[in-house]
Amino acid sequence: MQLRNPRHFSPALLITALAFLFCAAGFLIAPITSAQKVKQLPPPPPPLRYKPKPTPTPEYEVVKISSNLVMVPVSITDAQGQPVLGLKPTDFRIEEDGRTQRLTQLGDPEQVPLDIAVLIDVSGSVVARFDFEQQAAAAFLKQVLKPEDRATVFAIDETPRLIQRLATAQVASQSIMTLKPSNGYTAFYDSLLAASKYLDQSSSNGRRRIAVVISDGDDTARILNVSSAQTRNGGIQLIGMDAQLQLIQQAQLDTQREVQRAEVTFYSINPSGQTMHLNVRTARSEQGMERIAAATGGAAFVPKNESELAGIFNRIASEIRSQYLLQYYSNNESGSRAYRRIAVSAPAHPELRVRAREGYYPKAK
Repeated sequence: MQLRNPRHFSPALLITALAFLFCAAGFLIAPITSAQKVKQLPPPPPPLRYKPKPTPTPEYEVVKISSNLVMVPVSITDAQGQPVLGLKPTDFRIEEDGRTQRLTQLGDPEQVPLDIAVLIDVSGSVVARFDFEQQAAAAFLKQVLKPEDRATVFAIDETPRLIQRLATAQVASQSIMTLKPSNGYTAFYDSLLAASKYLDQSSSNGRRRIAVVISDGDDTARILNVSSAQTRNGGIQLIGMDAQLQLIQQAQLDTQREVQRAEVTFYSINPSGQTMHLNVRTARSEQGMERIAAATGGAAFVPKNESELAGIFNRIASEIRSQYLLQYYSNNESGSRAYRRIAVSAPAHPELRVRAREGYYPKAK
């Protein structure tokens, strides 16, 4: 057979070659396309950020400061018993348990309010002079108290009787005038204890506490109670004079301690006059009131007659208003609440008489 002319096959061959090339290119491109369809990995995590370490809080040592401010009312009088004014802080020397204290302030008594307890004996021993004493006591409160001051009234009877709570001078004076004598026994020490406790609980810090007592100080109720107890137990009906004196002395010591603990300045007026010396027990009772007055920086008075009573009240009022208020921070850091003795003097003025409380019991913090 005769072959066709080769030129007739050229287009066909060309088309066939091109088709082969396209097929080959498809096989080569397919792996690349499928490779691009693979899921991409997530981006790498961000670099770690380190927080700066907090600056440590500085640790401070806790220092406990225990300050014990002590206020000591001081009365300075001359040879005639008249108040002396005009002294300066450098004129005073104060010691506590033998150690000198640094005076921080000399307070003005006019700037420190008063809380006064007036105790009036309504028992049988004072019936004869009761009306005059009542009027003098009421006038005293009106004279000495200012609007910011207060007064409370107690009756010394067979048992303590609170007649008027802390109030103004007008109210307290009116309550005094309502008192009537009872002709009963005298619960002197229990009444003073009740008044001191009341002031301690009702009078805030920073106020001066004063007790003014009109009585002979003879506690007959306490003796009666002891005798009655012995009778119920089959003993004798009355206790002997020695036992009475011991009983009164112990009562005086116990009461003095509580009056000091309450920081009360004690003043007494014994209306019995010189008749108190007629009986050993009544004389000892007056000595007991004098001892409490000395321990608290107050004073005890024994008027010779009724005419001196008003003058004594005036003297107490003048003294209260002219007291020096010595203030210091105790350098005793023991924390003990035991009794601490105080000694106040005016070395540059030996001719003057200095009266201040003999000590105090530190208050609980």
